[in-house]
Amino acid sequence: MEAQLLVPGVRYAVSDRSGGVSPEPYGSRNLGGATADDYANVLRNRDLTAGQLGLAADRVVWMRQVHSPDVQRVDRPWGAEAPPLDGVWTTEPGLALASLGADCAAVLLADPVARVVGAAHSGRAGTLTGVAVNLLAAMAGAGADPARTTALIGPAACGRCYEVPAAMREEAAATVPETWSTTSWGTPALDLPAGIAAELGRAGVTDVRRDPRCTIEDHGLFSHRRDDPTGRFAAYVWLAGD
Repeated sequence: MEAQLLVPGVRYAVSDRSGGVSPEPYGSRNLGGATADDYANVLRNRDLTAGQLGLAADRVVWMRQVHSPDVQRVDRPWGAEAPPLDGVWTTEPGLALASLGADCAAVLLADPVARVVGAAHSGRAGTLTGVAVNLLAAMAGAGADPARTTALIGPAACGRCYEVPAAMREEAAATVPETWSTTSWGTPALDLPAGIAAELGRAGVTDVRRDPRCTIEDHGLFSHRRDDPTGRFAAYVWLAGD
């Protein structure tokens, strides 16, 4: 796993489930603290991952994700107790923002001119309440321009695999029509990445990128729907340098 360039001056990375210290069923790079894995293993995995990415482990912001539309600016890690929210943004160089997932999508946003980055956790509830768009709007307070912003939607359960009851599909599509999907076996489904991309597009983002990996199909990633209990991988974004 290596850090990659998202836009000039902004780096990102997406972890996978290998290379950590957690035992099964969390094997092995479980980064999620809200699992039944020994928290000492989680902390060790977070330290190992930060080191591999060239980050200081005490300069990574982790959220207490609750499937909300709530976002907040940060200039340092929370400390002992993170507030419940699903989006964070910063203008601080070297401060990495992390979004955990195991079927929900991470959404990374970056405006390289305003030098502001954000990370959101967007599951079904977050997508329908617009957490990624809320994050984009909050970043505008630091000068971010949607037309200049790049978005990356991380690995998530895809529309061919994310089976839901028909009523749930109807309800979701009434709010975000692009979430309507059908599984590869012909049953009702949701395509959350398509919905997120559409929401961001309507908000003015023209550069929306998507990691094509489906968490349910790709056994190199954690998936709550495929394996329960399981761990969490993370998508990171940060401003490089000063």
